[in-house]
Amino acid sequence: MISLERLTKKYGDFTAVDAIDLEVPPGQLFGFLGPNGAGKTTTLRMIAGILRPTDGRIRIGGIDVVRQPNEAKARLGFIPDRPFIYEKLTGMEFLRFVAGLYGQQGAQVEHRGRELLALFDLEDWRDELVESYSHGMRQKLIISGAFVHRPAVIVVDEPMVGLDPKAARTLKDLFREYVRRGHTIMMSTHTLEVAQHLCDRIAIIRRGRIVAAGTMDELRRHAEHGAEGLEDIFLRLTGEIAARDLVEVLDA
Repeated sequence: MISLERLTKKYGDFTAVDAIDLEVPPGQLFGFLGPNGAGKTTTLRMIAGILRPTDGRIRIGGIDVVRQPNEAKARLGFIPDRPFIYEKLTGMEFLRFVAGLYGQQGAQVEHRGRELLALFDLEDWRDELVESYSHGMRQKLIISGAFVHRPAVIVVDEPMVGLDPKAARTLKDLFREYVRRGHTIMMSTHTLEVAQHLCDRIAIIRRGRIVAAGTMDELRRHAEHGAEGLEDIFLRLTGEIAARDLVEVLDA
């Protein structure tokens, strides 16, 4: 459903994403992990059509995102890492606006919007201006906006930021049910425990290049590191130091 072929993004002499190849099939929740600055958000924004690739190809359900942007984006929902919303809209007006961008309106949108707002405990706030929403409430509204037109693919960048435990659990259940119905979700997160228990497959990116991809068992074999959890595998594959010599650091 998501296909990346030698996807590259450069900023002058700096290569943020370096010729990555990736396939995410329908009905899969795919984790996209990496250290800060590894190229995760840049990759997701290119998939969503927000950034234009320097080179390579992105296809959503066989549709080229650069050559046929409207057709590709019609199949996509995007949840960014920061919930920027026009504050003079109410919650329900925002969902109507998003649905309208995809040519959807009427009773079905109203029903779907109310369902999503109720799911995230925003029903009592549906007619309040977004400027009165907390950060977590705005994140819930952005998530609802990604689902309101029922896209085939959802791209998610740090979905749990700002969510309370109940909303985080609701979102996890929603993700799993959505992929069970044949849709595709590609998710970036720093919460490795969530990725380990939620994702069907995971890719790890480091310095713009994918260093490993597969199921947890495949990642363990790739890391040659026994049966450790995702945190140990991640740190080993990205070359990060899990913990410095704390005594040395504190004494220094």
